[in-house]
Amino acid sequence: MATTTTPTTTPGTGPSTGAPVRKAPPITLTANAIAKVKEIMAQQTPVPAGLRLGVVGGGCSGFSYSMSFENQAGMMDKQYEFDGLKVFVDATSASYLQGAQVDYIETLEGAGFKFENPNVKSTCGCGSSFNVSV
Repeated sequence: MATTTTPTTTPGTGPSTGAPVRKAPPITLTANAIAKVKEIMAQQTPVPAGLRLGVVGGGCSGFSYSMSFENQAGMMDKQYEFDGLKVFVDATSASYLQGAQVDYIETLEGAGFKFENPNVKSTCGCGSSFNVSV
């Protein structure tokens, strides 16, 4: 019979090391997305510190995704790292992005970043804005 042991932890620390517990990022980036962002960042002068991902009000369905380069995290931001790429997400956006994935795709019709978000209940016809149910 197999047994499983759970290490003891103190609130806010990792298993018996005293190290802070790291929460999983609300969003993930594919290897293609990370590589493309790094490529674009390397062409900027000066090179930004990281990528900001967020959700903003607007569009025909209520919300739109935002991506921009940042030189530092804001006061209300959480910072995550994906293969050396710093990603900043504000607390409000994090709740809308929970479980989402960003990919970079290239097709015959075009190329761009694609968000797959399990929280989306409907999108507009052009696919650039979305709605979530509360």
